[in-house]
Amino acid sequence: MPLFTHKPPLSPVPVTGRTGVLLINLGTPDETSSGAVWRYLREFLSDRRVIEASPLLWQPILHGVVLSTRPRRSGAAYARIWNQAENASPLRLFTKAQAEGLRRRLGEGTPVAWGMRYGTPSVAQALEELMDQGCDRIVSLPLYPQYSATTTATANDQLFRALMRLRRQPAVHTVPPFPDHALYIEALAGSVREALGSLPFKPQRLIASFHGLPQQYVEAGDHYPEDCERTVAALRHALDLRDDQMPLVYQSRFGPTEWVKPYAAPYVEALPKEGVTRIAMIMPGFMTDCIETLDEIGNELRESFLDAGGEAFAVIPCLNASGPAIDLLEALARQAMRGY
Repeated sequence: MPLFTHKPPLSPVPVTGRTGVLLINLGTPDETSSGAVWRYLREFLSDRRVIEASPLLWQPILHGVVLSTRPRRSGAAYARIWNQAENASPLRLFTKAQAEGLRRRLGEGTPVAWGMRYGTPSVAQALEELMDQGCDRIVSLPLYPQYSATTTATANDQLFRALMRLRRQPAVHTVPPFPDHALYIEALAGSVREALGSLPFKPQRLIASFHGLPQQYVEAGDHYPEDCERTVAALRHALDLRDDQMPLVYQSRFGPTEWVKPYAAPYVEALPKEGVTRIAMIMPGFMTDCIETLDEIGNELRESFLDAGGEAFAVIPCLNASGPAIDLLEALARQAMRGY
C-alpha cells in the first residue's frame, strides 16, 4: 500500500460575507462651545502620533496652558465657519456626503461607513456599523492624500485598536496614500480651472498650502514633505505652471519647535512688497474643507495679506463631495476590493 495517496485539490471556500468601505477623516468638535472643543482638543493633542514629546512633559502643559486658553479661541474660529442650519462643521458634512456619494456609486451590495479619528462618530462605531451589515471584509480608506504618521498612521492605529477588542475580526485592507494619483491630480486641476475661471481678477500666483509638520518628525523618517512635493509637481505639470508660479508652503504651525518650511503666513504676508498683490490659494492636503482651509487660510491669512497691502485673495475649495472627488474614492475603493 503506498505511503501517500493522491487526493483531489480542495474546492475553493465560498465567500459568504460582504465587503464594506470605511472612510476615515481627522475629526471635529460636536459643537462650538468651549466644552465640546476642549474634549476634542484633549483627544487630538493627547495622541502620541501627533505630539511625540514625553507625556510626563507634555500632559501638564496640555492640561495647563493649552486647554485653559485654546478651546475658547478655537471655538470662536469654529463658530465662524459652522453650518448653523445643520449644526455641524463643514468637515463633518462633507465627509458624510462623500460616504453617501460613494455608497451610491458602489451600489447596495457594498456598505459604506465613515468615522473620525478624533470625536464622533468614532472609527470603532463605523466599523461596528459595517459589521452589523454583514461585512467580514473591510476596505479602510483614510482621507489623507499624502502620508504622515500624524494622519494616515494614526487613523490606521485607531482602526487596529478597535479590531483588537473583537473576538471575530473582519479581514482589513488599508488603502495607501495617493499623492499623485491620476484622478486626484485631474480633480485638483479641474477645481483650479473652474475656480480661477469664475474670479473677477487674475491671480499673479497660485499658492499650494499644506498642513505643517515638525521638522524633527521628518528627520525621524516621516516622508510627508516628499508626498506634498509629489502632489505639487504633478499639479504644476497638469496646469502647465512653473515652480515660481505655484510655490509650496506649510501652514498650521504649533509650538516653539522648528517645522517644515517655508511657513505659509510669512511667505504670503511678504508678497505685496514684491509687487504680488493678487493671489489664489489651494490646499491639496485636505480632501474636505475644514477649519484650516476655511478659517485659518480663508479668514486669518486673507486678512493678513490684505493688511500687508494685498488687493485680492481667493481660496479654491477642496474637492469635498464633488463628482471628481467621488470618482477618485470609487477608483481607490474598487482597486482595493479586487484583492477580495
